[in-house]
Amino acid sequence: MANYLLTYYGGGMPDSPEETAQVMQAWTAWFAQLGDALVDGGNPTSRSRAISPDGSVMDATMAPTGYSIIKADSLDAAVTAAKGCPVLAGGASIVVSETFAAM
Repeated sequence: MANYLLTYYGGGMPDSPEETAQVMQAWTAWFAQLGDALVDGGNPTSRSRAISPDGSVMDATMAPTGYSIIKADSLDAAVTAAKGCPVLAGGASIVVSETFAAM
């Protein structure tokens, strides 16, 4: 089994306490569905900066809005699992990337 990074782009935060409760319940249910496949539930991200090869720094224009890490038997299985992620209901998209141990 490999680990897969789910990188979230876009979406938004709930507007009310009731919506927040619904979103949190959706995350809890999705994490329960993943079971042992959940490696790191992740977190939202906020401010981002990009560093170019020459060392110059600028505000990032295509920054992720969050991440999670899961394990799966294949990229296709990870994509299938990611389709249940609550960020999709909030308008975000997900990039699923296989990771590998390099060190």
